[in-house]
Amino acid sequence: MTRILVVYATTDGHTAKIAGAVADRLRVHGAAVDVHNLGRTHRLPDSYDGVIVASPVRGGKYLKPIRRWVRGHAAVLNARPTGFVSVCLGVLQHDAAVDRTLQTIMSRFLAETGWQPVVTKQVAGALPYPRYNWFIRLVMKRIAAKAGGDTDTTRDYEYTDWEDLRSFTEQFGFLAGRHAAASAQETVSV
Repeated sequence: MTRILVVYATTDGHTAKIAGAVADRLRVHGAAVDVHNLGRTHRLPDSYDGVIVASPVRGGKYLKPIRRWVRGHAAVLNARPTGFVSVCLGVLQHDAAVDRTLQTIMSRFLAETGWQPVVTKQVAGALPYPRYNWFIRLVMKRIAAKAGGDTDTTRDYEYTDWEDLRSFTEQFGFLAGRHAAASAQETVSV
């Protein structure tokens, strides 16, 4: 059985929901999956056939627990199939300049940590306006307005393309399964 670790960090809970959806999809396809919030626990990636990391972008960076964990485990991550899910509302803008900025943020993160994931995915997150303090609500409303998003701050909005995320997850599950099968074959041959 393919063993996969899904680690994430979140500020408002939506990346946790994304990590849970990824884990559920992998389980449907027969994988054994552990999900861990790096803000609460630090799981070692050594014993897994594959690892998916998910983090939102805040202030032009990924969250500190993700940056620290990936940097500390880059060698182990680079030795197996890994995937990165970047969560950012900027994805909604469909603007070449914004797309370049998001790619630059991801490239900088990968260069700084030394990690080379096999697959990456940028997904739109959510706007849980009622959970924000007044200042963050104002900032997020301005960002959403610029992106053509919703600005009624009395309710939550979810923008994640769940079908696209399922496709990404299935692709990753296939890669991790191949890696697990190859590792098992090596063990039998030895």
